[in-house]
Amino acid sequence: MNTSKSASIAYYVSAHGYGHGVRSCNIIQALNDLYPHLSIHVVSELPESFLSSQIDLHRNVLRAESFDVGMTQVDSIRVDVPSTLTKITQFYSRRKERVAREEAFLKRQKIGLVVVDIPALPIEAAAGIGIPRLAVGNFAWDWIYSEFIAEDAAWQAIVDIFREEYAQTDLLLRLPFCEQMQAFPRIEDIPLVTSPGQACKQEIARLTGADPAKKWILLSFTTLDWSEQALKRVERITEYEFFTVRPLEWRRSNIHPLHRGPLTFADILASMDAVISKPGFGILSDCIANQKPLIYADRSHFREYPILVDAIRRYIRHVHIQVGKLYAGDLEESLARIWESPEPAERISLGGDRVAACRIAGHFE
Repeated sequence: MNTSKSASIAYYVSAHGYGHGVRSCNIIQALNDLYPHLSIHVVSELPESFLSSQIDLHRNVLRAESFDVGMTQVDSIRVDVPSTLTKITQFYSRRKERVAREEAFLKRQKIGLVVVDIPALPIEAAAGIGIPRLAVGNFAWDWIYSEFIAEDAAWQAIVDIFREEYAQTDLLLRLPFCEQMQAFPRIEDIPLVTSPGQACKQEIARLTGADPAKKWILLSFTTLDWSEQALKRVERITEYEFFTVRPLEWRRSNIHPLHRGPLTFADILASMDAVISKPGFGILSDCIANQKPLIYADRSHFREYPILVDAIRRYIRHVHIQVGKLYAGDLEESLARIWESPEPAERISLGGDRVAACRIAGHFE
């Protein structure tokens, strides 16, 4: 170990969805296990309750701050593009001030390496004071936002900023189900960052009163705008038990909210028979790791969608549900079809968390 470098990492995690958080925490946990001498500052506005369910916060320093805005979401399916532009423009209107403040933080904490998944401004701050910079991701915000330039030319300046900042990265650890990520000068592909959970069906049944003899379905959304009519329709599907993970919560006879904390998300998912969700990197990875079938809906203004759907079709038993049917609570047909869906034709390698941890720790050798 090179003692001339501070063995301290600042790990910046986007709060846009839990997928960034889950895979980042998997890597951080691998770092804790394999390289316990490394100190890690986790910088994210993801809820502390979520982070504490994923990693040991006694071993890692948490700083609640955000360095990107992601996409403003109406719910887990729909996004508000104009609102997103307003927020990201406001954020970068204070770019110099934010970079200077972050440089001061990095110096004060004697940070030896910056890792991002996948905010860009911390890369610029680290480059300004000569700290090594590493990114982890399957897409970058310049690529996501560039889709909107044709509708509003104001996006061009934002995309240019992100490309300028990403170009200062020393190494990108690129995950599967990715875009080309051309803004990054040096790229290394790594396996999928995920691992299977441990089924805990009896414990969930004890906590919720759900019938373990029925098929269990996870409604994997952070938010979902179901009307009273839609909820009543789902409640009439009595041959299934449905589950949500807070903050999504409805209290119906066959819909049961679960807390992260006593149960990890991976363990909850491992206890299910199938999942209903939108295509997202995190839920796709978890379904692959736990070999769970997925009923998936369309997502609008979501450039990753075709890439993720291609992965769903290759690696997971699946059924597509129309968005209108999902919002109406019209799930019966899709649920009937999912059990007849064929096994996936392909398999994909796991273990990217340990690979990433080794590459990150290698910066201190």
